[in-house]
Amino acid sequence: MHDNEVQPLKLAKGLGLSRRQFMAASTGMAAVALTAVAAPGARADAVGNAGGVLVPKSKRGIILYTVRDATSRDPNTSPYASGFKAVIEELGRIGYTQLEFAGYGQHANAPGGNLNTLDGARLLRKWLDDNGIEAEGNHGSVPSTVTDATLASFDAACEVANILGMSHIGTGGDPTGSAYVADWDAAAARWNVFGERAWRKHGLKLYTHNHDVAYSFLLDSGPLDDQGRPTRSSGIRRLEHFLANTDPKYVHLEMDIYWAHVAQYKHKAYTAADGSTVTSIFDPAAVVAKQSKRFPLFHAKDGAIDTTKADGYVMTPFGTGDIDYSTFFRRVGAGGWHNPMYEQDNAPSGASPGQSLEFAKVSYDNLAALRG
Repeated sequence: MHDNEVQPLKLAKGLGLSRRQFMAASTGMAAVALTAVAAPGARADAVGNAGGVLVPKSKRGIILYTVRDATSRDPNTSPYASGFKAVIEELGRIGYTQLEFAGYGQHANAPGGNLNTLDGARLLRKWLDDNGIEAEGNHGSVPSTVTDATLASFDAACEVANILGMSHIGTGGDPTGSAYVADWDAAAARWNVFGERAWRKHGLKLYTHNHDVAYSFLLDSGPLDDQGRPTRSSGIRRLEHFLANTDPKYVHLEMDIYWAHVAQYKHKAYTAADGSTVTSIFDPAAVVAKQSKRFPLFHAKDGAIDTTKADGYVMTPFGTGDIDYSTFFRRVGAGGWHNPMYEQDNAPSGASPGQSLEFAKVSYDNLAALRG
C-alpha cells in the first residue's frame, strides 16, 4: 500500500468497513459519499485544553483488563454487569468514550458467546457504536519471528482491529525481557517490519506497553561474560535504545505511567564500563516530551507511595494515589492529543464483585476533573 492510501483506509475503519469492503465501495457515487464524511476522531474537544481540562471527554478511556472479572463473569449466575455487552453499556453510562481491549475472550454464556471471530468483532463494534465508545487498541501479541505464517497471523489481528475501528494495535508486554543490547537490536528490527506492515497495509499504529524493567539499564558495554555478553552499561535504558533503533513512523509506545514511576524508584544507578557506579534518575515525563506524539496511548494507572514494597508503590483507583498526573500531562506536551486509558491491575475483587466497575466510576470522575 502506498502512503496516500492510508488516510482513506482510516476513513474506512471509521465507517466500520474492512479494507476490502472500502475498496469495493470506492467507485462512482459511493466514493463521493464516503469522501464527504469527516475523518474519524475529528471532534471539537479532541485537542487543546479549553477551560483547563487536561483530558478532553473524547479522550477518556479504560483498558478492559481493569474490569476483566466483569467481562469473564457468567451473566446467568451474577447480578452484576457480565460479559462485553453489559460492561460496555456500563462504561458508556459512566462516561468513557474510549477503551482498549485486553483480548476478546468472555464467558461462554454472555451475549455473543465466542467473540474471537470476524463476526464477533462486528458484534463488538456494534455494541461500541451503540454506546458512543471508540476502541483505540488491543493488548495482543507481536510475533517473535518474521515468517509467512506470522505475517499472516499479524494481518488477521489487524483485520479484527480494523473492524473494531481501532487506530492502534499493540501488546501488553515489553519487546523483549532481555537485558542485552543484541536482543534489543533484534527486537527493534522485528518491530520495524511489523510496524511498517501495520501502517502501510492496515493504517494502524503499532505500539508496545512498558513495565518497569523496560526502563532499567541496558547491558551494552564493559567486560564480556563467558557467553560473550556485555556485563555493564553505557547508561542508556532499554526502551530508550529501542526508540532510537525503531522507525518513529511505524513503531510507537504506550507508556504505563505507574510502571514508569516504579522504574524511577527502582532503577536509579548502573555500573559503567569502568566499573564505577553512576546515579541516574529516570524522568518519565521528560522522556515523553522529547517526542510526545510517539506516545499515542498512556496507561493512566495511579499508585500510593509505599516504600515497604519492592516497587515503592501500590496500585490505587485513578486520582487517589500519589502520582502527580496534572503535572505529568502538562509536561508531556501535545495537550489533549494523547489517549490515556485508566488501568488498575488489582481492581477486581472476589470479595466485592462490583468493585472493578465502582473503581472505574471513581477513576473516570477523577480523570475528568484534572485541570492544568
